[in-house]
Amino acid sequence: MPQPTLLLIDDENRLRQVLARVLELEGYAVLQAPDARRGMQTLAEHAADILVILSDVKLPDGNGVALLPRYQAAAPLAEIILLTAYGTVPDGVQAMKQGAFDYLTKGDSDDQLVVVVARAVEKAQLRRRVAELEKQVGQQYTFDAMIGHSAALTKAKTLAERVAPTASTVLLEGPTGAGKELFAQAIHQASPRRGKPFVAVNCSAFPKDLLESELFGYKRGAFTGALANKKGLLEEANGGTLFLDEIGELDLAVQAKFLRVLETQEFTKLGDTKPTKVNVRLVAATNRNLRQEAAEGHFRPDLYYRLSVFELAVPPLSARPDDVAPLARHFLQVFAAKLRKRLPGFEPEALARLARYPWPGNVRELKNVLERAAILAFDNQPLTLDDLPPEFQHLPAPTPADPSDRSLRAVEARHIGQVLRETSGNKMEAARHLGIGVKTLYRKIEEYGLGRK
Repeated sequence: MPQPTLLLIDDENRLRQVLARVLELEGYAVLQAPDARRGMQTLAEHAADILVILSDVKLPDGNGVALLPRYQAAAPLAEIILLTAYGTVPDGVQAMKQGAFDYLTKGDSDDQLVVVVARAVEKAQLRRRVAELEKQVGQQYTFDAMIGHSAALTKAKTLAERVAPTASTVLLEGPTGAGKELFAQAIHQASPRRGKPFVAVNCSAFPKDLLESELFGYKRGAFTGALANKKGLLEEANGGTLFLDEIGELDLAVQAKFLRVLETQEFTKLGDTKPTKVNVRLVAATNRNLRQEAAEGHFRPDLYYRLSVFELAVPPLSARPDDVAPLARHFLQVFAAKLRKRLPGFEPEALARLARYPWPGNVRELKNVLERAAILAFDNQPLTLDDLPPEFQHLPAPTPADPSDRSLRAVEARHIGQVLRETSGNKMEAARHLGIGVKTLYRKIEEYGLGRK
């Protein structure tokens, strides 16, 4: 493990050498600089390594307190300790307010210095670990991390990347398990709010009478059992993104309150008389047809129109069959690592059956199937057809497709089938894309036998 690196900036050569030696005996690597200019130069060259900066307050070319912002900008994850020959309370208070870790008087006990430096190093190392974890989480939820290169997925990703940097509300539409939350996370990570909270709420997971208090919070005494003030999820997401999954489950009364949030960025907690201001971007998701729900009176039309500023269809796995194999390989390796197995891949027939399966549960179902298969598979052996669930053993043989058939009938049948897959079998949506009536579409589905595939 490498030595923790410190930077010591002090114009008193003898004292600097003594302090450096004391710290080196404690196991630290100590870089030295006699003034602010050379200190900043050393910091620029070694910022990735330096954990703690110890700077004299009175330097020949600068004041340590005034230099704090420059130190912090050059090494944002480092801790800063200021040293002075004549410590004053106001200077110490000012230094701590500006983010210094500590403010020490030179000449005090070396033991005190060693203890303070050890604490500063520990805090700097923790900050670096947190920053690395945040970076890994951010990378996990980027558009580049999405597995697959099918036309349907690429189209959805392109649209999401276009809207991500804006402040617009996004409505993600698609079946359960298709990856709507992954899209929401990627939109957040690609936005200016990436360093702020991402708060996800599944509206179907809460009873209707509890969801309002969870979203908006409440004041003490607002109802029986409200023994203390509670911050709602809207406040938790302040500055960041609130993801409302299954927003179609919102009660109509809660929908009215949420409409006000979208219009004014403020709301009133239960039991409160004053509005609370927030700055939140909303990404919502649904597996329902909200336009139809609004037309039938099950969802507020005004809220639907506010939500649908930017509608984005997340394609089901059945619309992206080319992505099944790379997703399956990815999940197999993930679960192999968790189970401490070496699973080199798939037997051809097992992979072929995965590709032919219709995946009604989408990516979530594929993930579950691969977890089960990884448990059953033998170590150091490819995954076989016998490792897959029973429904994969009896899949009907694939209908041979003849791409050379360029008759109008064959081309039309293939095109209608593709549009139906891209719209998750939604006949109204497919008919709109095809520019034909729904009755005509049903007739063609029957004529070409598309409903039997």
